Amino acid sequence: MTVAPAIEIEHLTKRYGDVVAVDDVSLRVAAGEFFGFLGRNGAGKTTTINAIVGLARKSSGSIRVFGYDTDREWRHARGFIGLAPQEFNFDRYLSIRDVLIFQAGYYGLRGKAVAERADALLERFGLTSRARVEYTKISGGQKRRLTLARALIHEPRMLILDEPTAGVDVEQRLELWEFLRCLNAEGLTVFLTTHYLEEAEQLCRRIAIIRDGKIITEQPTRHLVREGERLQDVFLELIRQAPS
Repeated sequence: MTVAPAIEIEHLTKRYGDVVAVDDVSLRVAAGEFFGFLGRNGAGKTTTINAIVGLARKSSGSIRVFGYDTDREWRHARGFIGLAPQEFNFDRYLSIRDVLIFQAGYYGLRGKAVAERADALLERFGLTSRARVEYTKISGGQKRRLTLARALIHEPRMLILDEPTAGVDVEQRLELWEFLRCLNAEGLTVFLTTHYLEEAEQLCRRIAIIRDGKIITEQPTRHLVREGERLQDVFLELIRQAPS
């Protein structure tokens, strides 16, 4: 039995007035893959993600998630996706446990099973002792872990992460990398956007680089690293943007 790709994008274009944010992008991510989407700030990474999850209406093109068209079969498609955005957007008046339970409600999930799932995720991400605490009172690293837990509450088949380690220190970054490796080893498809070249190299089996809304290369990580000289100007852009 053929397994449908986790993501299949064909000729995606997104315009904001006269600005073309994503320009005829096509790419495919296999089920179970750890895929890196690399590019500097403003290259089109977040716009592409927003089109996949339905937060941005595409100008043209098609997107399928595990075989489901994101326009015609959007309920099925979005149910397969867990999104971990770059910005923290939790309800400040909820405890972190209630953040997870509230999120599950968006997928029609409730009751004892959801509470047990929330407790299991808090345990996995080392947040059990903070379960009754409001999110404003936990550390930046704990907020990043909460973002992952929330994205996983409905047991999606794919995790999409938008710059998950932006603004965190080296120790927290390594910790998050280990969480992501474990999730992928368990069969979860991971689609990672980043402008950290090292992050993509360490985690991803394949990488696509987007520049000014266009895909300029897509290939296995080991091949991309060998082509460092040809893509030197792109890598230098990424290095300049990466915080020290």
